[in-house]
Amino acid sequence: MLASSVVLLAGCTTTTNGEAAAPTSATATTASATAATAGAATGCAARVETGSLPDWADAGFSGDARVPHVFGAKGDIVAVLFAHPLRQHRKDGSNNKILWVARAATTSPDPSAPATLVITATLDGTDTRVTREVAGGPGPSIIDMPQPGCWRLDLRWSGHTDTMDLVYAP
Repeated sequence: MLASSVVLLAGCTTTTNGEAAAPTSATATTASATAATAGAATGCAARVETGSLPDWADAGFSGDARVPHVFGAKGDIVAVLFAHPLRQHRKDGSNNKILWVARAATTSPDPSAPATLVITATLDGTDTRVTREVAGGPGPSIIDMPQPGCWRLDLRWSGHTDTMDLVYAP
C-alpha cells in the first residue's frame, strides 16, 4: 500500500507542465498574506502552515516534507494542500487537490460508523452550505466550493469529528 501512496502523491505534486509544485517562499508568503487578509475581514480561522508535516501525517513523503497544510481544530486531521492557494476557478486546468490525513489512533473507534469522510462546508457569514464526501475516509480528494471566501468545514469520519476553515480565492 505504501508504494501506491508514493505513486499517488508523486502524481499530486506535479503541475500540468510537469514542474514540481513545491511552493516557493514568495508563493507561501503571498498565500499566507491572502489567507490572513481574508481571516481578518471575516473572522476566518484558516491557518495554512508551511513547516514540516507531523510524523503521523508524512507517510509516503520523502525527506523533510514541507507542503502547505491546515490542521483540524482538535489536531487529529490535517488537510495537505497540493493546490495552494485553493481557488474557486482554476484557469490552468489544475484541481483543488487535498490529501486528508487522520491520526492513525483516530481512524476507527466505531467499526459500524461509515468510513466516508463527510465534509459539511458553510461559507462564513452566509447560509450557503454544501456537502462533499471522500469515499473510503480521509485520503486524496479534489474539493471545490461554489464561490470564493472562507469556508468552515465540519468533518466527520469513522465516528470522529473535527472542524477547520479553508479559504478559496476567486
